[in-house]
Amino acid sequence: MIKVLFAGGADRWPTWEAPLRAALAEAEVQADLSTQHPPDEVDVIVFAPNPDLTDFRPFTRARAVLSLWAGVETIVQNETLTQPLARMVDPGLTEGMVEYVTAHVLRHHLGIDAYLRAPDWHGDAPPLARDRPVGILGLGALGAACAEALSRLNFEVLGWSRRQKTLVGVSCHAGEDGLITVLERAEILVLLLPLTDETADLIDGAALARMPRGAALINPGRGGLVVDDDLLSALDGDRLSHATLDVFRTEPLPQDHPFWDHPRVTVTPHIASATRPATAAGAIAENVRRVAEGRPLRHLVDRDRGY
Repeated sequence: MIKVLFAGGADRWPTWEAPLRAALAEAEVQADLSTQHPPDEVDVIVFAPNPDLTDFRPFTRARAVLSLWAGVETIVQNETLTQPLARMVDPGLTEGMVEYVTAHVLRHHLGIDAYLRAPDWHGDAPPLARDRPVGILGLGALGAACAEALSRLNFEVLGWSRRQKTLVGVSCHAGEDGLITVLERAEILVLLLPLTDETADLIDGAALARMPRGAALINPGRGGLVVDDDLLSALDGDRLSHATLDVFRTEPLPQDHPFWDHPRVTVTPHIASATRPATAAGAIAENVRRVAEGRPLRHLVDRDRGY
C-alpha cells in the first residue's frame, strides 16, 4: 500500500477527493489517500502551494511531489524540496488553454471589440486568417497545442521556443534571432512561456517596439513575462492596439492597478486554463502508479531549467 498525502490545501480537498480515489482505483493502484499521513510515512505528495506545507524535509520517505498546477515557479526554488517534482500536464488543461487562446485570437483578428462598441454598417472586412501572422512564444504542451489549432484555422503561425522544435503547419524558430523574427511579424502575439530567469521580463519596451504597429498581445502564460509599465507605454503610444491579460505579477490583480481601467486592456482572472479534477486526477494516478512500480515520472521538472 502506497501512502499518498494530499497537500493541495484544505479548500481543494472536497473537490479532489472523489476524482482522485476513482482515478487511483481505475489505475489499479493500492493507495492510501489522505490529508493526515505522518510526514515520515508519506510515499507521494500531491501538492499545490499552501501555507500548511513549505518545508519538505520531514518527508524522508517521499519519492515524488506531484504538482496540481502546470506552473512550478513557486515551488521549484524551494531549497527543502529534494524529492523529484512533476508538473501537471493533462488533456483538460490543454483543451481549456486552446479554447481560451483561439477565442481571443479570433476576437482580435476579427476586430470584434470595435464592432461591439461602435457598429459600422460600412466597415471593412478583416483579412482572412491566412493573411494574419500569429506568434506563439513557448511551444511546450500548451503552446504546441494552441499553435497547431490556430494553424488548422489557416492562420500563419510562427512559434518560438528556447530549443528548436518541429510542428506541422507551424513555422518554428529558436534562439535570439528567431525571437526577433517572431516579434517583428506577429500581428497577434500569444505568451505561453514558463517563468524562469531567462524569460522574466522578456516582453519589455525593446521587444514591444519590434512588433508591428497595431498588434495585439495575449498573455495566458505568466505575469512576470511582461514589464507592466512598458506594456502600458506601448498601448498609450499606439504601438499596440490591445492587450488581453489573464496572468499578473500579483494575483489577484490589485484594484488600483492601471490595467483595470485601461480602455485597451482586457483583464481575465487567471481562467485561461484551470486544472480540472475530473481530467487531472488521471494524470496524478498515473504518476502514483509509476512511483509504486519504480518507473520514471511523467513530466518530471528539470530543476536547472526551472520547468
